[in-house]
Amino acid sequence: MKAAVLTEKGLEIRDVPAPKPKPGEILVRVRACGLNRAEVMMASGYRHGNQGGAGTILGLEFSGEVVEAGADAAGFRPGQRVMCTGNGAYAEYAVAEAGRAMAIPANNMTFEQAATLPIGLQTMHDAIVTQGRLAAGETVLIQGASSGVGIIGMQIAKLMGARQVIGTSSNAARRARLKEYGADLAVDAGDPNWSDQVLAATDGKGADVVIDMVSASVANQNMRATRVLGRIVNIGRLGGFKGEFDFDLHALRRIDYIGATFRTRSPAEVHEIVRRMRADLWPAVEAGKIRIPIDRVFPLAEAAAAQAHMRANAHFGKVVLSVGS
Repeated sequence: MKAAVLTEKGLEIRDVPAPKPKPGEILVRVRACGLNRAEVMMASGYRHGNQGGAGTILGLEFSGEVVEAGADAAGFRPGQRVMCTGNGAYAEYAVAEAGRAMAIPANNMTFEQAATLPIGLQTMHDAIVTQGRLAAGETVLIQGASSGVGIIGMQIAKLMGARQVIGTSSNAARRARLKEYGADLAVDAGDPNWSDQVLAATDGKGADVVIDMVSASVANQNMRATRVLGRIVNIGRLGGFKGEFDFDLHALRRIDYIGATFRTRSPAEVHEIVRRMRADLWPAVEAGKIRIPIDRVFPLAEAAAAQAHMRANAHFGKVVLSVGS
């Protein structure tokens, strides 16, 4: 099969053996895959859990058709259209644990649209509902809201009862579009005093839940924008892995500062995240009420160009690879 493989020279299309499903897994003929920051980082030399380095087939979320279901992969059949999370998605075939695969709703959803959803749904439901403990009527601030994950997070927050959703972006054109996807207020993260806008919008109290995909460069402003006894959930570090942290402000606000990643979770933990997400959100997914705009679709052969497009940080929504019809 054809796959986009990390090499010493960068990301290259190579012929590699197709994977075989183990017990509890399904083999999928990949039709599309969504790009994510973790893959761009791996292509830049970083590891993502046990993934990364020469020989790695990139890709963490994909859609396609079931070819074969391994033993104990109940509920899936050949020919079924599915969306999944897993490894090795930049390829013509990939495997996924049955607990991380979902049937594509029968609502005319395309493979490209389906490939934008799995990571965003799982990551943001876990961050907002489970880790952030969102209660109806609370305010949610999403730092980095114009990304695909951020866009889906705003919609999830609204569906789960948030009274007010605030999204940040440093790009004016992208901020102008945030209200299409659930933002009540769009804040310029490039403004050194952006937290003042959040405080003004919340009667001086701050947001109840902050979902942070930026981290280091905004850590102290995030805390200033969080109410006493609020929660900050760190799910990304686009602004740096290390930075200044105001411990006194953290103590004064009595903030729960929560780190969340899938890299150290067991398969059982991830399957439970998927189960909880489906219980809360699947009717909305089937009704087409949760969506991420597709910024651009590249063919698999142009995987390196697709990553360069994402690395330039000029996109709104998801960048997608098409792996053929």
